Amino acid sequence: MSDENMSVRDARAHLPEPISRAQQGEPTIITPNGAPVAAIVPIEDFEALEDAMDVYPAREADRALDQDEGGPRVGMAEMVAEILEEDQGNAA
Repeated sequence: MSDENMSVRDARAHLPEPISRAQQGEPTIITPNGAPVAAIVPIEDFEALEDAMDVYPAREADRALDQDEGGPRVGMAEMVAEILEEDQGNAA
């Protein structure tokens, strides 16, 4: 997979091109003034990034628990269930 760079001006003038590239699985990097600041990517890549962003905090919490040998052990699923129970209790 190769990244193609495109200026903002070119992206505005030729928007169908980076959209077509995204549909074919190729990202286009948008570079105003030569510095990369945004990307037009395939929706699958975007969704995978969003999923990873959801998972990352949970993994970091698990790592922190693993490093805290003296602290209480609570799994992420238990923590989420407890939060949901508290939210349901506040809604009643």
